[in-house]
Amino acid sequence: MSEFAFRRIALASLFLLITAASVLPATAAQPPNIVFILADDMGIGDAGCYNAESKIPTPNIDRLAAEGMRFTDAHSPSAVCSPTRYGVLTGRYAWRSRLKSGVLWGYSRSLIEPERLTVAGLLKNEGYRTACIGKWHLGFQSADIAKKGLTDDSPDMTADHPHAVDYSTLLRPGPMTVGFDYFFGIPASLDMYPHLYVENDRPVTPLSTVLAGSKSRRQGGEGFWRAGPAAPGFHPVEVLPTLADKAVDWITSQSVDQPFFLYFPLSAPHKPWVPATEFAGRSQAGYYGDFVAQVDSVVGRVMDVLDEHGLSDNTLLIFTSDNGAQWVATDIKQYNHRANLRLRGQKADIWEGGHRVPFVARLPRLAAPGSTCDQTICLTDLMATAAALTKAELPHDAAEDSFSFLTLLQGKPESTRKTTVHHSLRGTFAIRAGRWKLIEGNLGSGGFSHPNTVEPEPDGPQGQLYDLVADPREETNLYAQKPEVVARLSAELKQIRKEGRSMSLAD
Repeated sequence: MSEFAFRRIALASLFLLITAASVLPATAAQPPNIVFILADDMGIGDAGCYNAESKIPTPNIDRLAAEGMRFTDAHSPSAVCSPTRYGVLTGRYAWRSRLKSGVLWGYSRSLIEPERLTVAGLLKNEGYRTACIGKWHLGFQSADIAKKGLTDDSPDMTADHPHAVDYSTLLRPGPMTVGFDYFFGIPASLDMYPHLYVENDRPVTPLSTVLAGSKSRRQGGEGFWRAGPAAPGFHPVEVLPTLADKAVDWITSQSVDQPFFLYFPLSAPHKPWVPATEFAGRSQAGYYGDFVAQVDSVVGRVMDVLDEHGLSDNTLLIFTSDNGAQWVATDIKQYNHRANLRLRGQKADIWEGGHRVPFVARLPRLAAPGSTCDQTICLTDLMATAAALTKAELPHDAAEDSFSFLTLLQGKPESTRKTTVHHSLRGTFAIRAGRWKLIEGNLGSGGFSHPNTVEPEPDGPQGQLYDLVADPREETNLYAQKPEVVARLSAELKQIRKEGRSMSLAD
């Protein structure tokens, strides 16, 4: 080789090294973007990566799992919508707030306390652009309504009980006061009025009409939603595509020089089960299955836009659900599809079917492709994980029930989460520690499944205790046989309530 050729090769190699150095440190130095997609009422058995017998095609969620980590023991903090959303954004169980049972409604006042730090607020302080696009369901305007005599958390407002939220004025407090730079979405669930879009802190179009109600799919209707105040032209079938367009546009508009956080709570597949025409018949699980297929398509659109803009390698992309599917025995029999796998119960229940959810996370530099994790995590853990990713300090009065799963993403077995508290629609508590799960003071589901409430007999078990390793379907109540486990978990739950925060393994 001539000296000239050698120098050319050496210079070319040096150029490549300089080029790589100019790119890689910038990527490594900038904290990762975070996109958190929260499906609404989607079961752990819907996606093919969790259920080989699923009757619903989910190629995008399956691809996400193949490129990242699939968690098999992930839980929503509640078995229903609003309290889970509170937990996701605050890192705190919602039963510590005013919401002790049930959910909020479209005219409910703000649930997040004005002074409380949220994931969005934390990340905004760390230089992130932040957005919430989707179903809010955490209320608007001040929670203090006692002096006005307004009905707050009720599904059926009347003239005798004026609406608590005034949609003709600024919707603050709301997303824009808890750390988000941008908001676009609907106030509550897709079946709840008022039927309108809100952008930032105002309705896109004022309420000036009424949307007629509809019967459920099971009753032969177009899908269940309540009649009530609406913006002209609003229709439930258009909501999910609209939200997807907004999310893709927002990601596209972001600068590569500033990290971003997108909280993307979907409106589906929560009833009314209104898949777009192009998804009709896509699944073998009826309207619900077709709606799940459309959810999968939305996940695909987010993945595609991240790929197109070169953002995938430095984005923590999470897909999960706010609770289990509202899928009952007649649905299982009709479609031979188990939306909640073979777990006991459904949405709203204290049993596993109510709160064990799909959870798939991808951050290429951390999570090994196609990996799985069987450690217990909770959706409240987003906040501590975001803090760990950005090396931000969490105040003592924030994220009281949040534990980072960053080490789990790295494939390490360590986790500081000691226990997880579960909560049902009707306020039934359960506590999970390792293989054991104790349900307090109720022998029923605590939710939708029959029987929802069974009071213990004086001389019988005072609750339910299950060994989830040996009995994942919660068929054998060991409450009477394991008094020492009952005593230990009861004491743990009492302490978590008393201390106002969850204890870590280090405590």
